[in-house]
Amino acid sequence: MLVFATSDKGGTGRSVTSCNIAHRLTLAGRNVAYVDFDFGSPTAGALFEIDGYERGVKTGGGMHSYLLGRTGEALRLEVGPATQRVEFKRAAQRAGRLFLFPGDEGGADLLTTNDGVVQRCAALLANLASEFHVVIVDLSAGRTGALDVALRATAQGPLRGTTARWLVFHRWTRQHILAAAGLVYEQHGLLDLGVQCGHDRARLLGATRFVRTAVPVSPGQVGAERGAQAAWLQAQDEVLRRLAAANKVGKTKVLGITPIEPILLWREQVILDNDINAHIANPETVAAYQELARRLVDDAAWEV
Repeated sequence: MLVFATSDKGGTGRSVTSCNIAHRLTLAGRNVAYVDFDFGSPTAGALFEIDGYERGVKTGGGMHSYLLGRTGEALRLEVGPATQRVEFKRAAQRAGRLFLFPGDEGGADLLTTNDGVVQRCAALLANLASEFHVVIVDLSAGRTGALDVALRATAQGPLRGTTARWLVFHRWTRQHILAAAGLVYEQHGLLDLGVQCGHDRARLLGATRFVRTAVPVSPGQVGAERGAQAAWLQAQDEVLRRLAAANKVGKTKVLGITPIEPILLWREQVILDNDINAHIANPETVAAYQELARRLVDDAAWEV
């Protein structure tokens, strides 16, 4: 299974949520590849706490170099042995295997998506799909070359029989809801570009779901202590629900929701079970990641 994580705006929590989903999938016994196609800001190495790869590969050989044909083999790092976080190493010993395919430090969005780039992308993803249970591809934010090459590659012959799913991340604000809807439904959006690349619109739409991030479960989570302020926030939540429904990003198109998590406001990271046991992270956040991981690979969750 190929999973493409995208968003129209930065700061949606796309990468940190995707990394946590990858970790939860490995705890369920699956082998996972995490492919960093966020070419302008490849930070998966920092999220997995791999020393020397916080901003990607310094000497070339990352995803950007591979797709452009500057290196013949994509660099891979097994997260368990490579991470500097001791608790992460221990958790990895009891889980499926997780590999990071990092980007290049100082890279930029793909300025060309010619046939050579697309073919190299398709070949890479086909090989990874045959090796791993789940392949998560973290795309750059917006309507970028990364999105274009992913759509074109998945329309190629080698990947036509592979299950591909598209996750669109957004925060719970008016601007983010509108941006996420635009990324999918507007001209030059995911569906429009997908049809141009050879995808069937209805099938692509059926393989697309939204993920709401940093959603407050109560007014107190956003610091509202006064009655009038709490009432206003509750009213705005209802306004956002109606806005999401009107823009076709409502409940039936949502794969999952993650709550506001204090840890992630201060330090983006993979949340481990020992963070819960130490009362540092909120158990609701891990429960949300577990549910996202479960629904991601559950065909029934994609039948609506």
